Amino acid sequence: MNMQILKPLAVTAVLFSSTVSTQAVAQAAPATSEEIELLRSELVRLSNRLEDLERELAETTQTARDAAEVSTQTANSIGEADAEIEFKGAPQVSNSDGWSFKPRGRVNMDFGYVDAPGSTGADSGFDAEARRVRLGVSGRIPGGFGYKVEADFAENQVALTDAIVTYANDGFTFSAGQHNTFQGLEELSSSLNTSFIERSAWTDAFGFERRVGVSAQYKTDTVLVQAGMFADNSEDLPNGNNSFDGRIVFAPTAGSTQLHFGGSIHYNDLGDGSTVRYRTRPLVHFTDNRFVSTGRFSADSELGIGLEAAAIAGPFHIALEGFSQSVDRPMGFADPSFLGASAEIGLFLTEGDRRGYKIGTFDRVKPQNPVGEGGNGAVQVNLRYDYLDLNDEGIIGGTQESLQASLIWTFTDYTRLLLNYGLLSYDDSVLPEASGNSSYDVHVVGLRAQVDF
Repeated sequence: MNMQILKPLAVTAVLFSSTVSTQAVAQAAPATSEEIELLRSELVRLSNRLEDLERELAETTQTARDAAEVSTQTANSIGEADAEIEFKGAPQVSNSDGWSFKPRGRVNMDFGYVDAPGSTGADSGFDAEARRVRLGVSGRIPGGFGYKVEADFAENQVALTDAIVTYANDGFTFSAGQHNTFQGLEELSSSLNTSFIERSAWTDAFGFERRVGVSAQYKTDTVLVQAGMFADNSEDLPNGNNSFDGRIVFAPTAGSTQLHFGGSIHYNDLGDGSTVRYRTRPLVHFTDNRFVSTGRFSADSELGIGLEAAAIAGPFHIALEGFSQSVDRPMGFADPSFLGASAEIGLFLTEGDRRGYKIGTFDRVKPQNPVGEGGNGAVQVNLRYDYLDLNDEGIIGGTQESLQASLIWTFTDYTRLLLNYGLLSYDDSVLPEASGNSSYDVHVVGLRAQVDF
């Protein structure tokens, strides 16, 4: 009950008691001196009790005021560290202490058609797949630490993609766990931000994948240095497969043009009794056909060297990459070297749009006028020449040369549609026609619907 109400009630109760006592005395027989003295004593007692009640009421009121003030101060203190929610495709929760948490995920649904010579035995026709269905979380921990955990649920299987703990300070970032190694611009750019449904053929053929290891990188506005020691992918551990990977990037600007120059090295000690196999699919992932493949052969180690260059100027971009993979073989076998290369150009047809970039990788396209906000999104066209040579030192894996085109409609920052066409020309294909001919063309069309958060 409110303290301001208690005080008048207490006074009223005392006065009522006093009045009743007085009336009772007045209605009785004339009082004796002893009765009058007794009445006076009772009035004095009631008066003292009233003073006690007023004092207790005042103390209780002050205590309530003090408690309210402490509560207000506590609420203000909590408010300073209260969680803030920012929407970045999904809600990101963070506070001033340095904590953050964000769910993350992506869905790539692919559809398409492969047209290969019938007598090769390759499966032609329409097909589709859930290329990627990923879910995970990422965030920061006070003290400069961070984390990212993500798994892929495509093809009714669960495969760990990233599981990383990081520490960042003064331009340096140290990472431990399963994460990407360092082979080139397109390989390290997220699949959400590539110009084609699949990366260049050599990135798939040479078996680049996430590995469990430790790495460090140093980054400024124009320089990126990355290096790490890695075991194999978590699904294949334990084994004796260990690699060293490093990369250097220089990314200056010339006016409004973003430039990119880089190089990478990959050394993989495969372990005793190991074999390798280099092969790739024809542009799309939903087919199991592989028209070029070295087959398995014995190997002690791999040495890969890559070069990369790119430029983004307004709506236009260009990217060039090449990679040489040499294999050290045991027992006096000749050591083969295989080569992959690609060149792509792209142009946005919508005003004000350009390809995203953050030092070392292509980044998300953010339409100037997204769908849902009165605009039509960003529309981009791209052309790519892609080359892979898996013939050397007696190993005949075939060559794949292709011309590819893509049309990308990016509706919003987190949704887009890709349409691809590829004309792939083969020599020494491992799937010859019935006549024995191993040089022929394959036509491929692919369509991807993509959303991420």
